[in-house]
Amino acid sequence: MVLPHGVFLLFFMLSSATLALAGDIVHHDDVAPRRPGCENNFVLVKVPTWIDGVENSEYVGVGARFGPTLESKEKRANHTRVVMADPPDCCSKPKNKLTSEIIVVQRGKCSFTTKANIAEEAGASAILIINYRTELFKMVCEENETDVDIGIPAVMLPQYAGLNIEKHIKNNSTVSVQLYSPLRPLVDVAEVFLWLMAVGTILCASYWSAWTAREAAIEQEKLLKDASDEYLSTQNVGSSGYVEISTVAAILFVVIASCFLVMLYKLMSFWFVEVLGLQTCLVALLSCFRWFQHAAQTFVKIPFFGAVSYLTFAVTPFCIVFAVIWAVYRRASFAWIGQDILGITLIITVLQIVRIPNLKVGTVLLSCAFLYDIFWVFVSKRWFHESVMIVVARGDKSGEDGIPMLLKIPRLFDPWGGYSIIGFGDIILPGLLVAFSLRYDWLAKKSLRAGYFLWAMTAYGLGLLITYVALNLMDGHGQPALLYIVPFTLGTFLSLGKKRGELKILWTRGEPERPCPHMQEEDQQSLNQH
Repeated sequence: MVLPHGVFLLFFMLSSATLALAGDIVHHDDVAPRRPGCENNFVLVKVPTWIDGVENSEYVGVGARFGPTLESKEKRANHTRVVMADPPDCCSKPKNKLTSEIIVVQRGKCSFTTKANIAEEAGASAILIINYRTELFKMVCEENETDVDIGIPAVMLPQYAGLNIEKHIKNNSTVSVQLYSPLRPLVDVAEVFLWLMAVGTILCASYWSAWTAREAAIEQEKLLKDASDEYLSTQNVGSSGYVEISTVAAILFVVIASCFLVMLYKLMSFWFVEVLGLQTCLVALLSCFRWFQHAAQTFVKIPFFGAVSYLTFAVTPFCIVFAVIWAVYRRASFAWIGQDILGITLIITVLQIVRIPNLKVGTVLLSCAFLYDIFWVFVSKRWFHESVMIVVARGDKSGEDGIPMLLKIPRLFDPWGGYSIIGFGDIILPGLLVAFSLRYDWLAKKSLRAGYFLWAMTAYGLGLLITYVALNLMDGHGQPALLYIVPFTLGTFLSLGKKRGELKILWTRGEPERPCPHMQEEDQQSLNQH
């Protein structure tokens, strides 16, 4: 069946988000110069404050390339009094006498290491450098600097944090802070639930897809067996409810998904994400009602709109109200629940509608997706100076927690908070292959152990598990999930097909050969006569 343009675009839009992410706490940088005394990773630092002994705001800063590493445990971090530098830039010896206080200085006029050296010589226990912008800046050593043996930690804070601290000090309040950089837990329960959600979604979608394929096959066999004249007009009954991806469409995935990703990267803003969220919400809700085929196939004429199905007419008001409510409360702490429900519904529907006809198309599609994922997570940094996929997934340019084409769960036991996320594409694309394996098993009447589905499903689960292991080893830095999932699922399928001698059928036909029911009856009659 030819792939309709609407479904084609929807499929590739949803599949363009392919990333597992937990949020960085360590920023690796191969550009900034490293040398002895100046080789720290850029770590995020928690800076809780106390005003006259009462706990106040908590700020997040970034540690410098130089200086000692910070304590990771909150209970071991000292409460230390904070003073303002005089002069504010700390490019010359401070006029105020220091006795192990933390000194707050303004960025500019001299290098970061110069400020740190002067603060250390004056008796400071640490230095907080206030940026002149809201963003944080990576503090590095200059190439021509030699005195980088610094014995106090240096942390940069955003402008608003410096203004608040300075305001309290000028009001003669005693300001004290803690400096520590907590580590993420090796495994967060959010990743476990996200793994279960992804595996469970593919499991449900595969069984729905296989069930509809088997029902269609049984119906066709009945029509052939009865030699019904209606067969010619109903021979496409099994395929009318879904669309198949061709080899060309699989190759076009890279082009269309890349264009959509770049558009998100360039145009991403609050309103753009809201519109995208509304669209995703509407499509997801409408897909929930795909179960009710009869209601969807009866129509009523409405002025200006023409023929509209009773189902669409009934659920559209509900969809609009739900979409608006979801948009209004998108930033609420519980909004992720609605997004995940809608996302799972949409993914299951897409995996039922869109199918790969054989292993050849599946191999081309997943191979293209494999290269696409690696390019936009890692290689795109060379042209855009940042990972396009990570920026889009996190919603860095929109003020959001990410685009709505993600499943996400809050990291409950992570001191840094945030969300663990997985893109729709990491479920949809390998899910097409897993669903194909179960359809083939059922049509070939294979048992669970003798078939391909159990192996494909296990391979996907292992690939996703390895993704989360890599994610934690990289301190939460976004990983291209398909880098790990595709070799597991596709490699397992190809190896097993070759070992069983069925690779040719899987590669070309995509379904087992089924003899004509008339031939089966004749063979049975001849056996009975003998």
